[in-house]
Amino acid sequence: MEQTLQAQAAPHIVLLPSPGMGHLIPLIEFAKRLVHRHHFLVTFFIPSDGPPSEAQKSTLESLPSSINSVFLPVSLNDVAEDARAETVISLTVLRSLPCLRQELTSLVAKATVAALVVDLFGTDAFDVAQEFNISPYIFYPSTAMCLSLFLHLEKLDQMVPRDCEYRDMSEPVQIPGCIPVHGRYLLDPVQDRKNEAYRWVLHHAKRYKLAEGIIVNSFTDLEGGALKALQHQDEPGKPPVYPVGPLVKTGSTAESKNEGCLKWLDDQPLGSVLFVSFGSGGTLSCEQLNELALGLEMSEQRFLWVVRSPNNAANSTFFSVNSHKDPYDFLPKGFLDRTKGRGMLVPSWAPQAQVLSHGSTGGFLCHCGWNSVLESVVNGVPLIAWPLYAEQKMNAVILTEDVKLALRPKANENGIVGRDEIAKVVKALMEGEQGKEVRNKMKDLKDAAAAVLSENGSSTKALSQLASKWNNNEGKPCSLQI
Repeated sequence: MEQTLQAQAAPHIVLLPSPGMGHLIPLIEFAKRLVHRHHFLVTFFIPSDGPPSEAQKSTLESLPSSINSVFLPVSLNDVAEDARAETVISLTVLRSLPCLRQELTSLVAKATVAALVVDLFGTDAFDVAQEFNISPYIFYPSTAMCLSLFLHLEKLDQMVPRDCEYRDMSEPVQIPGCIPVHGRYLLDPVQDRKNEAYRWVLHHAKRYKLAEGIIVNSFTDLEGGALKALQHQDEPGKPPVYPVGPLVKTGSTAESKNEGCLKWLDDQPLGSVLFVSFGSGGTLSCEQLNELALGLEMSEQRFLWVVRSPNNAANSTFFSVNSHKDPYDFLPKGFLDRTKGRGMLVPSWAPQAQVLSHGSTGGFLCHCGWNSVLESVVNGVPLIAWPLYAEQKMNAVILTEDVKLALRPKANENGIVGRDEIAKVVKALMEGEQGKEVRNKMKDLKDAAAAVLSENGSSTKALSQLASKWNNNEGKPCSLQI
């Protein structure tokens, strides 16, 4: 009875993720912290244009009973097939709002809702939060640098003539608190200012100032300059920023079909294996897949490669349509035999969190997705940066030019990274002096990450500050304003 009364009294936090596992995973880790450390109740409202994926179902079903999830169905039948991911994501959230309103009406009738937290493309839900007098917040799952760009984008858009693309500017873009970045490395949806995706990003960026706070999945030792600029309250209406990272996926269990890669790692020397994976959405062209295979072979290093069938385009794209053919069919002739024992390939998926925490893993050739970068940091695994889409080129700039936690192979004039370059960079990371320097820096950052998440660490304190704010809002009335 006492536990039931406590549960009824606990404030409720509503989380609204944009579509995609990459957005859901860090929010789930955030939800776990809210539940375990601060005893909130959490409900996920997940906009979706179809049934939940197996990955979504298994992940959500494994969560504690104090974290609930509800899917908000939408239809996207009229959306153009060539619409960019950011447009599709934004429309999915926008069209879910009637369902969100209905679900919130039911929830506030029986619970105290302290906050609605959306992620980077969810700001249209702020209108619904206002109707219920619920405090609106943003959870930013990417870098503080990218967040700083979002908050600066309205000014940048006004400064640069409309007929000029950022990639064509002669001078690099000065993002507050960050190292200068050439326009061609800014996130994908701002590369074409005439595209609807750019207008959506600008729309959300302008609405960030409506948030009562922004939670970012980073920490000072990793992005000190950007976070200092974000937390400097020099602009009226600028929301406070709470760095709570690194929040990474934990406690993952391997699917039985791929447990073999962990057993294989058990038999390899300490720190000897390069893990090669491009995240849940990354694929390469046929030519690039071939060059990568031959480069790994030429490097003579041990490797564990999550290999996928190539895409049909010249370059990797967001949400690439992956062929259903056997990915091994696209590898160079004799590659599997020549690398047998030294390399292991797994098709499509591997238990990344467990691979990166394994003692035999000594490097990670990575697409620079922020979840993957933070998992590497937490485990002290140095990187080879191979960005593909979204904001990953910006992340690569941070990793190679700012904090220097990664090496980066150079592409040729056709945009292909050749086998010789791949072999050179892999050897440099795994056994060269450059690799030693990167490894030492990553080890220091691993210690720093553990420190900020400790009882008196800065990220723990930032989350406690936020939780205190939400607890103090406990008595805030949640009523629909007509």
